[in-house]
Amino acid sequence: MKDLENNVPESHYRADNITVLEGLEAVRLRPAMYIGDISDRGLHHLVYEVVDNSIDEALAGHCDTIDVVIYKDNSVSVMDNGRGIPVDLHEKENRSALEVVMTVLHAGGKFDKGSYKVSGGLHGVGVSCVNGLSSDMKVDVFKEGKQYRQEYKKGIPQYSVKEIGDTDKSGTLVHFKPDDSIFQVTEYKFDTLATRLRELSFLNKGIRLTLTDERELDENEEFIKIDYFSERGLVDFMEYLDGTREKLMPEPIYIEGERNEVPLEMVMQYNTSFTENIHSYVNNINTHEGGTHLAGFRRGLTRTLKSYAEKSGMLKNLKFDISGDDFREGLTAIISVKVQEPQFEGQTKTKLGNNEVMGVVDQLTSEMLGNYLEENPKEARIIVNKVILAATARHAARKARELVQRKNVLSSTSLPGKLSDCSERNPELCEIYLVEGDSAGGTAKQGRDRKFQAILPLRGKILNVEKAMQHRIFDSDEIKNIFTALGVTIGTEEDSKALNVVKLRYHKIIIMTDADVDGSHIATLILTFFFRYMRELIEQGYVYIATPPLYLLRKGKDERYVWTEEQRAQYVAEMATNGNEASVHTQRYKGLGEMNAEQLWSTTMNPEFRTLRQIVIENATEADRTFSMLMGDEVPPRREFIEKNAKYANIDI
Repeated sequence: MKDLENNVPESHYRADNITVLEGLEAVRLRPAMYIGDISDRGLHHLVYEVVDNSIDEALAGHCDTIDVVIYKDNSVSVMDNGRGIPVDLHEKENRSALEVVMTVLHAGGKFDKGSYKVSGGLHGVGVSCVNGLSSDMKVDVFKEGKQYRQEYKKGIPQYSVKEIGDTDKSGTLVHFKPDDSIFQVTEYKFDTLATRLRELSFLNKGIRLTLTDERELDENEEFIKIDYFSERGLVDFMEYLDGTREKLMPEPIYIEGERNEVPLEMVMQYNTSFTENIHSYVNNINTHEGGTHLAGFRRGLTRTLKSYAEKSGMLKNLKFDISGDDFREGLTAIISVKVQEPQFEGQTKTKLGNNEVMGVVDQLTSEMLGNYLEENPKEARIIVNKVILAATARHAARKARELVQRKNVLSSTSLPGKLSDCSERNPELCEIYLVEGDSAGGTAKQGRDRKFQAILPLRGKILNVEKAMQHRIFDSDEIKNIFTALGVTIGTEEDSKALNVVKLRYHKIIIMTDADVDGSHIATLILTFFFRYMRELIEQGYVYIATPPLYLLRKGKDERYVWTEEQRAQYVAEMATNGNEASVHTQRYKGLGEMNAEQLWSTTMNPEFRTLRQIVIENATEADRTFSMLMGDEVPPRREFIEKNAKYANIDI
């Protein structure tokens, strides 16, 4: 018998086989366990962990300004005007409390209810984890008229905490540089950090957050800087988030209250869309998987609205029951609760598990929404009419949806006629290309490896689900073909939009469209459909975008494929004879159909050489706003977005 992990005979399994990791070695050895991954997302998570510490100071009432700076070497500093991390001697550890906080996992003031009433990072691995994953870190503490400092390399203190001077400031400054021997990427994205700081300003009204980028200058030859400050909090958040949709009510419904030491802040608003967009937060953490607070909100909303609608007599002519989904169609809501001891499912903190929170949110929602409906009868009728319309549409959609379900439970002979399936049956090894048009689909069928690659051509632009009622979506032939080909089903008695992926037939779903404006539009339509109706497939990492080349450069027998304008300029300069760029022939690929099967395989479909862009949701609220803005009815926000981002687009003239 052998010990499988160490692969040594059981008789030789002794004390010297046991490895004890000192200090922050565990973090450096298994960084993904603490920050999710070591790519782009994990890199930005380092900043969030430090900022969250400052936000916790603000929640405790000791801080109102947080400044974040990105430096030219992609190091980052976070400065707050809070109380400053304690620097006095920690009796148990016999060293400065600052050093303990920065170098010991599960150490911090957040475990002491007297120091922090609520906190996001209750795991206690935040700032020490950042320290362990940084090649260099410097912490300055401004406290009681003195400035203190300690520096670290890969989490190891370089000297004891020392006093370096007098100061009239109060707070903590953390300056760190991510370790490039650990992270796959080390360049921070300004927009990604800005999005999170904007979100935090909405969730914490009255706190000022700034972000400065010293890597480039603006038109005034000054560092790029943004300043976020919200006086109305979630109401401002709703205005930002739902500004791309047509509202049904002049003002959103705002609810604020506290019960059993659980403060709740919430805002909700109905619009003319057909999607439900509820964003939930616990102690400023976006719980995109929901949890007990979301369940409590849904329960309170459904019970209160149904009771009002029945008492008003507006349901008397309805010949079928109203479901919970009907009360949430066209609803945008933001729910924020503060919980003293939140129980999250997993270190990623994406689902709240505290059962007591469900009752609190349910009761507060029911009471305050009930008062609103009684005091605002005009708006109440608008909401109930929207619910009745949703119920009628859902009833009509059921037959269309059931048709899709029946097709999926039949044998493979019921698969779409245009689908060219692969021979492999293990979904983990299979991939499907959703291809724009029959011409490109034909080329892809000829060029693919039929063992593991399936091809589903789509005719033209699929339905824009952002502006379509649910029964129209399930009536669309192209969308029915996607459901059937993938083998997924949608809709249960409890939730008409719940996705069942148990029988998913492919673990790579690749959207492959032409490299032009029309192709980008079609890809956006497909992504909108996946985001609204198959978000689980994106969240589980199954959805990708293919990247066909933009150009083929040819000079004699020298041929090079090109994916960017910068690459084209570089290759033309390299291939040109005596600087004569006219000697290089440039072929612009506007459509996949212009390539032959071998070219499409070698550039775009061959796993050894192709580049696939995996679709990830970095911020669900921002993604929701972007899809609504790009594909919704409101034109001004879309025009503003295009004007702002046109310099990044490839425009065909």
